[in-house]
Amino acid sequence: MDIRRLLPVALLAFVATLPATASAATPAAKASSKTPCVAMDAGWIRLSPVPQPRMLAGFGRLANRCGQAVAVVGARSPVFGEVTVHETTQVDGVSRMREIAQLPLAARGEAVLQPGGLHLMLMQPAKPLAEGERVPLVLLLADGSEVAVELTVQRGAPGAAAPAAGAHAHHHH
Repeated sequence: MDIRRLLPVALLAFVATLPATASAATPAAKASSKTPCVAMDAGWIRLSPVPQPRMLAGFGRLANRCGQAVAVVGARSPVFGEVTVHETTQVDGVSRMREIAQLPLAARGEAVLQPGGLHLMLMQPAKPLAEGERVPLVLLLADGSEVAVELTVQRGAPGAAAPAAGAHAHHHH
């Protein structure tokens, strides 16, 4: 066979593989090609009784569905100026809150983010949030990967009984 007849076919075959090769090399293509190990179930943000709060808290269940330990080292959201992971503890009968640098998730393990314990501090909201609104959030993992999750704004924990009519959000003793 004459090489001049094969050259256009070979060149066309080569060019046809370029877009697939280029997109496979991008981190976004790699990230989307596999299911993320970390997921957030029942993610929610407590609706504030204050019209324009400076900070809110996010909760939910973080699950590591893979066979290797991971750590959440940060988070971000287009709706908040800053998002950090915090832990509330009791020290000598006093509730103390502190930022934690890493939230480890054991292989096939989970961490529950709940009022009075681990939670996301959602600071400097860009706008007031409404009940039922869905807020995008990205979890940053120690290995450099990112996981997109969503939190729903609501008055209380998912599945919690609604407060009785006339009940107040704060009780004074």
